[in-house]
Amino acid sequence: MLKRSGRGREKLFGDGRPVPMDRNAKARLMVLARALMRRSEKGRAYGAITAKAYAVLERLLWGFHNARSGLCFPGYARIAEAAGCAPSTVGEAIHMLERAGLLTWVNRLARIKVYDPVIGWRKRVIRTSNAYSFADPGASTAPTSGQSRPVRSWICCKTDLPSGTPKQEISLTDAPRRRDLVQTKTPLDEALNRFKEAMQRRKPLSS
Repeated sequence: MLKRSGRGREKLFGDGRPVPMDRNAKARLMVLARALMRRSEKGRAYGAITAKAYAVLERLLWGFHNARSGLCFPGYARIAEAAGCAPSTVGEAIHMLERAGLLTWVNRLARIKVYDPVIGWRKRVIRTSNAYSFADPGASTAPTSGQSRPVRSWICCKTDLPSGTPKQEISLTDAPRRRDLVQTKTPLDEALNRFKEAMQRRKPLSS
């Protein structure tokens, strides 16, 4: 059963949208994240993501995501403990990672029974932890996203950002080529170029 909040974030009963992700895909994503962490503007201490956001992504991928089942739904407290930061920092990092196009998430729901002294036992729906999905720079599909700009390929391709922008479906075959979109290089273009160069030098990891 699918529910949506007023601001568009998906709410799902159960485990969310788990998708398996092998070591090669995780390695590609971390290389791209490292490139996005580099300073992109003069006077800034970091690029599209901070070092702490990078650490949160690393812990999510290698500490909590199950490569075979695709399940990944730790709470903020567990992520904070693993990444060595405060839960509030985890929240900021996750939003930053989504803005950078590296992950997305849905809100998980659960049904519980609670006792009311007046009406007795009744069912109640509560929110639990988020279920996370991650981008794969080497995948062949693109996201269905609330983002207005084309983003890199995703493993799990459905998300809505809380910005209120209309949902879009983007096909790589229908999308304009990058040279038709912009004439000058953006920080994201430079990061993607660095990612390609790094992947050409890097030997594939065994699955």
